[in-house]
Amino acid sequence: MKPIRMYDSQISGNCYKVRLLMSHLGISVERIEVSVAAREKRRELLGHMNPAAKIPVLEFDDDSFMAESNAILWFLAQNTIYLTDDPFQQARVLGWMFFEQNNLEANIATARWWLTVKNVGDDYRDHLALRHEAGHQALTTLEGHLADREFLVDNRYSIADISLYAYTHVAPEGGFSLADYPLVRTWIDRVQQQPGYVPMFDEA
Repeated sequence: MKPIRMYDSQISGNCYKVRLLMSHLGISVERIEVSVAAREKRRELLGHMNPAAKIPVLEFDDDSFMAESNAILWFLAQNTIYLTDDPFQQARVLGWMFFEQNNLEANIATARWWLTVKNVGDDYRDHLALRHEAGHQALTTLEGHLADREFLVDNRYSIADISLYAYTHVAPEGGFSLADYPLVRTWIDRVQQQPGYVPMFDEA
């Protein structure tokens, strides 16, 4: 199956991680920009493709669809250099992708949404404090893991790195300073040096 269309949003880190992998792989698709804020319109557009009506969604040339960013990464990375064929290392990749959704994205992306995307941080001050505490715990975990390695799994660039990079590199937009995470900053630079890297926002 070949992806032919992507329901996308430039501000979404979950969408960006898919675009980044597709750029690494040289995959070109038609991109349809979808508002992450207009939930009812999103349900009307995406309901038949993804019951959760979330983006990203890929449409394939056989009229099938795939949702959930990390599931898409896993599918597209099969038989490529971005996913090892060793089952044990594959499980470690999955472990970091679960960590990304449960510990990192859940806190950093939410704080970023309130502070930068919607500009309603004052309305969520108490909730922000909790998100910042948990988000810094996730960043501390990432910093510690990078103490003796260049990439997250098997010391090779993979979809584990792509998955975590998407929201980590914009963590300051959620009120997270990366000043105390020098290894994370170096890892961010390392990801940006990979062949086929593209930034989160299209260049004008």
